[in-house]
Amino acid sequence: MGHKRLWLIFTFVVVASFAVLGYYGKEIYREAPPQPTRVITTDGKEVFSGLDIKDGMNVWQSIGGQEVGSVWGHGAYVAPDWSADWLHREAVFMADRMSEEKFGKKYEELPDDQKASVRISLQGELRKNTYDAATGTITISPLRAEAIAHNSKHYSDLFMKGENLDELRDAYAIPANTIKDEKRMHMMNAFFFWSSWACVTQRPGQEITYTNNWPPDKLVGNEATGSLILWTGFSVILLLAGIGLLAFYYAVNHGDEVEHDKLPKLDPLLGLSPTPSMSATLKYFWVVCALMVVQVILGAVTAHYGVEGTAFYGFPLAEYLPYSVTRTWHVQLGIFWIATSWLATGLFISPAVSGHEPKFQAAGVNFLFVALLIIVVGSLAGQWMGVMQKLGLEANFWFGHQGYEYVDLGRFWQSFLLIGLFLWLFLMVRAIWPAFRQQQENRHLLMMFLIASAAIALFYAAGFMWGRHTNLAIAEYWRWWVVHLWVEGFFEVFATVVIAFLFTRMGLIHSKVATLSVLFSTIVFLAGGILGTFHHLYFTGTPTAVLAIGASFSALEVVPLILLGFEGYSHFRVSKAAKWLQAYKWPIYFFVAVAFWNLVGAGIFGFLINPPIALYYMQGLNTTPVHGHTALFGVYGMLGIGLMLFVLKGMASRHVWKDGVISFAFWSINIGLALMVLISVLPIGFLQTLASVEHGFWYARSAEFMQQPGMDTLRWLRVIGDTIFTVGILALGWFVVGLKAGFSVKEKIDLNSDGLL
Repeated sequence: MGHKRLWLIFTFVVVASFAVLGYYGKEIYREAPPQPTRVITTDGKEVFSGLDIKDGMNVWQSIGGQEVGSVWGHGAYVAPDWSADWLHREAVFMADRMSEEKFGKKYEELPDDQKASVRISLQGELRKNTYDAATGTITISPLRAEAIAHNSKHYSDLFMKGENLDELRDAYAIPANTIKDEKRMHMMNAFFFWSSWACVTQRPGQEITYTNNWPPDKLVGNEATGSLILWTGFSVILLLAGIGLLAFYYAVNHGDEVEHDKLPKLDPLLGLSPTPSMSATLKYFWVVCALMVVQVILGAVTAHYGVEGTAFYGFPLAEYLPYSVTRTWHVQLGIFWIATSWLATGLFISPAVSGHEPKFQAAGVNFLFVALLIIVVGSLAGQWMGVMQKLGLEANFWFGHQGYEYVDLGRFWQSFLLIGLFLWLFLMVRAIWPAFRQQQENRHLLMMFLIASAAIALFYAAGFMWGRHTNLAIAEYWRWWVVHLWVEGFFEVFATVVIAFLFTRMGLIHSKVATLSVLFSTIVFLAGGILGTFHHLYFTGTPTAVLAIGASFSALEVVPLILLGFEGYSHFRVSKAAKWLQAYKWPIYFFVAVAFWNLVGAGIFGFLINPPIALYYMQGLNTTPVHGHTALFGVYGMLGIGLMLFVLKGMASRHVWKDGVISFAFWSINIGLALMVLISVLPIGFLQTLASVEHGFWYARSAEFMQQPGMDTLRWLRVIGDTIFTVGILALGWFVVGLKAGFSVKEKIDLNSDGLL
């Protein structure tokens, strides 16, 4: 297939996909769970104001938001899902009152037929939509108002300093006095009520709730709908069809690889002389290693909070660094170091491809480096101040903690980062533009490189589409533009193009073959990836059509992951084809690891939770971090490390690396990641899934279930994988330091040498 046809297909896929994404985005705005102006009882008493609910969301965000438990299934996993927990507690209180009134006993003491009678009455009250669009009010019964007051007392004791809940607070890793003000607590209770109200209230004219009957809870009538099963089956069919077409494509195009006898006899990068701006990227990679080490240490602390509550081996660490802070920093630093590695690789490769060093390019690279350091330090400090309740709600939104997982940094730091991304784009374009004008052979590849670079800057701007009081359903829609389209989408396209450039520059792939491969891979990836964004939004207050589209296209997302697996194996075979390629063994091995974790982490573990019926029971359980760790670190982290090593090798191509430490680091990181998941997080997730199916989602996330001795043992088993993984990361950092200090290299070869070994 020629370049022109592929470009036409690429354009159609992107335009059509974003048209659908935009249209249903408008539907999400139109059908989002309404934010009322008041919540009142049938006798006219105001329970919550609309501002209470909106400001209550800001209070929840200020303590960490999705880093402290979850809402609608999105967030952290130690504390409960507050929407599910509030809903079940409210329902139990009301069921007990109804049972006592009608039969003189609590609900659990009744025989099955009487329980059924109470359930029908309870569901009739909870599921009925009493929102009046004309007045903006939600009307509830006095009994439900009592249940709200009962829940409010429980949550106030939990988040403030109720001495009777010390043990439960410890189980949730929530320090006493997380909320220090009664007014703030009242507002957060209002938000929790509204988030649970959306989970149980039926959409006007329909028999499903605003969250498509999520979370599973038979007491309130939340059970899986037929559409979940229908679209799950359809997604499996699409997956099989996609894999079949992919296999056919590879069967037809097999043999496009470069013949071994046509590979360069010497390393083409031996004569590379890094320009000042290329050399200036070295400090980026030092920071990458430092952030990586800190991130892994914070991950170990965060995981430990799951077994020891608010302490770290007896030390009351949560008084200074609560779980919500360590988890926030752990997630954010992961994104920071991965993105920094990729951005620095782009800055290095642009002058290398064009052979042109623009005036003041090195100064621009250095300025961007300082700006990124300020963003990292400033945003982390602001998040700590927000969680420690040292900022007002508006100041927290701008400088503290936004409360949305992966987009936690305050709006000011978010703005600063966006400016930095556009500065990076400017530096990239000015360095590579001469090559685009002169190199006819690589022009298509360069065009894709520029498109991917522009998309990285542009799509981060989606994080500015919500404000401080934006409806949670709408904020979630835009948040996943950032998380899915920015991180999982166009960063992957960018990385694919960069690897193609590297391999083309080294003579491993013909330029034409590389260009066709990149265009085809991008088309296949984006065909499922753009609309696959909707699989994150099944149960976040979106219409059923979102579920249907998300299920269908998220299945197609798995297809290109198999393609990447083939490419990884191809790279591995090529790496054995010439003696000089042994110098690039470890960068290539990390690329092979990317292919492996793409198939296992993003593919198998991703599809494990993505089908609607699976996600209905699994969303917010430990099956999610199984996918999160193996995809985020396994794919993007390994890719960031591989790119870093490639650049470090390119900066000093005549230095021969010692294999010992880097070999140990590679295998320790991969084995540790596998053990972390397989002997701890995945078994916990499967047990939670069984509990979710049998008893309800609230139970699968409850302290009653999670604090059982067997679950505690499984959490402790994670220490094995975490330790091996951490030692591997430390070894990698030590190796990179050794490249500068000299103890990671063994000799410097001559340009006239016959090879590297």
